[in-house]
Amino acid sequence: MSQFLDTVTIVLPVFLVIGLGALLRRCNLFDDNFTRQTNRLVYMIFLPILLFHKISQADFASFFNGPLVIGSSLTIISLFFISYIYARLRNYPAPSLGSFSQGSFRGNLAYIGLAICLNAYGESGLTRASILMGFLVPVLNLFAIIALIWPQRNKDTSGSTQNWLREILLNPLILSSFAGIIWSYFSLPVPTIINRSLGIVSGLTLPLALLAIGGSFSLQRLKGDLQSAGIATLLKLIGMPLVAALVLTVAGVKGTDLGIGILLAGTPAATATYIMAHQLKADAELAGSIVMLSTLCSAVSYTLLLLLLRHNGL
Repeated sequence: MSQFLDTVTIVLPVFLVIGLGALLRRCNLFDDNFTRQTNRLVYMIFLPILLFHKISQADFASFFNGPLVIGSSLTIISLFFISYIYARLRNYPAPSLGSFSQGSFRGNLAYIGLAICLNAYGESGLTRASILMGFLVPVLNLFAIIALIWPQRNKDTSGSTQNWLREILLNPLILSSFAGIIWSYFSLPVPTIINRSLGIVSGLTLPLALLAIGGSFSLQRLKGDLQSAGIATLLKLIGMPLVAALVLTVAGVKGTDLGIGILLAGTPAATATYIMAHQLKADAELAGSIVMLSTLCSAVSYTLLLLLLRHNGL
């Protein structure tokens, strides 16, 4: 019973804040423009500041775990191939194939993953998750583009692909993470005034991110091929953490790092999957359904995951 209550205290606060965002939107205290602007601010400014602040202040040698990075990357690649082959065998149309595959492995690491890791493992867990995320975001973006453009390789998506490749190279999360890694690796100083200012701004990030998720949540996006959306959701919320547990255990990852790797693998599909599917002429309706369904179901899946982790002392 104590394990269950401990798990609820980790998961419930995150989804209560998401629910608050949805409630504020329903009460017209949020509107679509506010949600878009908040998402943009969080993505472009607040999250990069949080990542740089947490990573730059960490002892890189203590927090970096090479097998965790490699194992988590292999988990992403494995789910890419599993989902892609499954969709190919089921003869999914090219636009649907890409959206299905992307939604099966590309998780919301930044918004939900970091919040869950913070609640589960405290500031140390947030720092470890931030460093890991810095290495995983390029992998996720690269395979998302492959999943979306390869089934449609005979169509003219070159312009959109070049735009997304440029966005990956200039991705603020990637740039801030690697800036933080360099700062941490070389033990570069951050002036006290700047450090405290970054700390204040960092404190805004996760609450704003979760409110923005709630404000943009809409069951109206649950339409189209819900069976495919359901299978992608199962792969993302159940299949991917199981693969992560297997791969990371074989790689020798233990303790908190193993828990963080599994929790980040279990994140629901990222909102960016819908945006990228729309831009690259894939099935945006299916992508939107996967995002909404996986986010809705992740409250239950995370509760189960954390119960299993706590039962195994993680």
